[in-house]
Amino acid sequence: MEFVQPIRDLKQIQAIKNILLAQSARNHLLFVLGINCGLRISDILQLQIGDVVNERGKPRPFYELRESKTKKGRRFPFSKNVQKAINLYFQEAGKNENLESYLFKSRQGYRSITRQRAYQIINDAAHAIGIQEKIGTHTLRKTFGYHAYKSGVDITLLQSIFNHSSPSVTLRYIGITQDDMDDVIINLNL
Repeated sequence: MEFVQPIRDLKQIQAIKNILLAQSARNHLLFVLGINCGLRISDILQLQIGDVVNERGKPRPFYELRESKTKKGRRFPFSKNVQKAINLYFQEAGKNENLESYLFKSRQGYRSITRQRAYQIINDAAHAIGIQEKIGTHTLRKTFGYHAYKSGVDITLLQSIFNHSSPSVTLRYIGITQDDMDDVIINLNL
């Protein structure tokens, strides 16, 4: 597996959202969910419709899962942006969806898209806006962590969310570089 980067620029994130929404509400939801929840792509692709909406088709406030890699039970709340993307998805898909169907259905309709297809969707959108860095499905999770950290979330909380062994592993994972750390010292003029 290649090392991928988070998307650091908020304008690039918005541009990718716009491209994906023009393609389909499904692709848009895949991206929005990934960058707002910090879930692994394997957990995202296993989501069923009933995991994100109730019987009346209204978005749930959170999702509870047993993570595929760690087997730990976790609760992931859905932000307003995720709930909005869920609503857009169901406006496009229609309300007659079976709650046990996969959320990110493949063309066959009875199974989820593959990791490779998710990679292709994300990578194509990133390249369409001119991102040259390595981008992949893990970029979604790293983007979540990077922007959470930059907005002031404590690194130990992100370490816990990501199930990492140390804060230094989390910093490296989310792409915080020595330059970022130097900027803190340079810009702090007491």
